[in-house]
Amino acid sequence: MFALTVQPRSRLFHGHEWVYASDVKNVLGNPAPGDVISLRDTKGRTLGSAIYNPNSQIVARRFSYRKQDLDAEFFLRRIERAIEHRASLPIDQKLCRLVWSESDGLPGLIVDRYGDHIVYQTLTMAMAQREDLIIAALVELLKPTSIVARNDAPVRRAEGLELEKKAVYGEAPELFEIETAGLQFQVDMLEGQKTGLYLDQIDNYAAVAKLAKGRRVLDCFTNQGGFAQACALAGATEVIAVDVSEPAINLVLQNARKAGVSIGARAENCFDFLKAAEKAGDSYDLIILDPPSFTKTKMSLNDAMRGYKEIHLRSMKMLQPGGILATFSCSHHVSAGDFRRMINEAAVDSKRHMRQLAVYSQRTDHPIVSGIPETEYLRGYALEVMGGW
Repeated sequence: MFALTVQPRSRLFHGHEWVYASDVKNVLGNPAPGDVISLRDTKGRTLGSAIYNPNSQIVARRFSYRKQDLDAEFFLRRIERAIEHRASLPIDQKLCRLVWSESDGLPGLIVDRYGDHIVYQTLTMAMAQREDLIIAALVELLKPTSIVARNDAPVRRAEGLELEKKAVYGEAPELFEIETAGLQFQVDMLEGQKTGLYLDQIDNYAAVAKLAKGRRVLDCFTNQGGFAQACALAGATEVIAVDVSEPAINLVLQNARKAGVSIGARAENCFDFLKAAEKAGDSYDLIILDPPSFTKTKMSLNDAMRGYKEIHLRSMKMLQPGGILATFSCSHHVSAGDFRRMINEAAVDSKRHMRQLAVYSQRTDHPIVSGIPETEYLRGYALEVMGGW
């Protein structure tokens, strides 16, 4: 097996599983992109097995602490372990993430379940080269009706991979309905957001909706209207959902009709909507901000924080004492400290005192690993506007 020597004080010695180019002391042999290599420290001690790609900023990703090859037995065993873990969680087993990359010891592999249909993504060269083994394991363990490859994530380009979407087992279904916890959604496995839905937020829809009874609700960046629908079902007096995508708004209305609730949906840019609503003196009792990631890199973090602050400032100005802001960030580049600092700055500028009511995170089928901060990416808070002293 080829070997890579890791520099002292590398993050690998502090619980992480990644080796960046700057962490490499030397490489023994001439491994090709996607090969399995052995990791060693400078004293020659083995640190485990990793997948290798010198063309990526992350040169190696450890997947085992012992000598291990990526063969059929490995994928069958590792995927089965991930499925068994989800089976122990209090989540909808038919609508969940079954495998999540490093969190399940399968760096660069994502597998989602939508009823009898499976969607996967391979985001690293090693996983892409072994898709046949992955598909065979999924068929044996899950016996799905279909499997779709959603290999259209831009991050694949960093690994030297092409972008593609295709059915690899059975036939990709047309747009189909799926229900969970009383909420109705439409799943498009080839063209929908992420792999079809934002599975990481599903539990948060119900959690935020607990605050909605008797309130006038605004749901910004609504996508398919998960928060809006849940709030309407929970007894909100009025719900307005806003998203820049007209097809998404059409799905919001379709889902609402199916669920038997009324939602006012608008296809508008949320920044423009909030600006106009604030200028018009509109007010709401509960505002939900769930924007897409404003930054994919650290380079654009400052611009992202300005965008976050703008929508928070305008939202806070439309909340009176007792009003609630439920807000989320889904980029791991935005730390908990960054997000809270921005919220406080917006509160100061809007002359609002905000009292924390709840803390939200990603659903437990997206496990957070203590040594890998990138696995904790979804942060959220419910904050109440306090009255004057």
